[in-house]
Amino acid sequence: MILEPVIRHIRNASSDWMQLDADADADQVFYSSVVIEHIVPKGKGYAFKQWYAELLSATKQFEGFVRADRCRPLECKNGVLKWYSIIHFDTPEHLNDWLASAEREALIERGQQIFESYKFKSLTTGLEGWFSREAGSELASLGPPSWKQILSIVLGLYPIVMLQSLVFDQLGIMHSWSPASAMFVNNLITTCILTWLIMPLVIHSLNFWLQPAHRTSSLSLRMELWGTAIVAGMMGLMVIAFDQLHLIVGELRG
Repeated sequence: MILEPVIRHIRNASSDWMQLDADADADQVFYSSVVIEHIVPKGKGYAFKQWYAELLSATKQFEGFVRADRCRPLECKNGVLKWYSIIHFDTPEHLNDWLASAEREALIERGQQIFESYKFKSLTTGLEGWFSREAGSELASLGPPSWKQILSIVLGLYPIVMLQSLVFDQLGIMHSWSPASAMFVNNLITTCILTWLIMPLVIHSLNFWLQPAHRTSSLSLRMELWGTAIVAGMMGLMVIAFDQLHLIVGELRG
């Protein structure tokens, strides 16, 4: 993962910027940091620097701000630059206040005219989501359009629920449990499978189609229709397959 070297840099260099109290609890969180990646197209490097300076100036006004580090950009193909910055706050609460602030949201919206995409990794707040591979997941406008997110989640969720229901019913699992307890455990199992196994596969397979909302204009109509047709077709095939499977199971029972 391309962010890992930056993250390791933070952890290895922590002694340079952490002021530890000898009497403090060993489990205390002294700093809360976020690593941010901006992908800047050719010819917009100067505009990005100006935008970043404005972002940093606004960030310094927030309570708990410690410091910000910006790494040298990585040069990619076609003159594209990847800029990495690390912003530190004294507590997770103060970092979250900044991440959720209206000031930052307004600056991010303006910045969408400069950088192609944006993503971040918080070291202490856990603000990653299923769709954060292409953009920061705390802003809906930087993730895929809502209708695509809904279709993608249903595409991954539907077969899990159907197979889980079928298998548990055939094996008699949790038949003697109370409805509330059985539903709780079923939902827990379903969510774990969806989050750790299925959604990463769905996102990877449909990556060409799950573009951030502010970049959908760059997605060709052909690719848009092709992705939508794939999802709709898979859903239709699954419905037919599970209908047939239930008929077969019913005949075997009879």
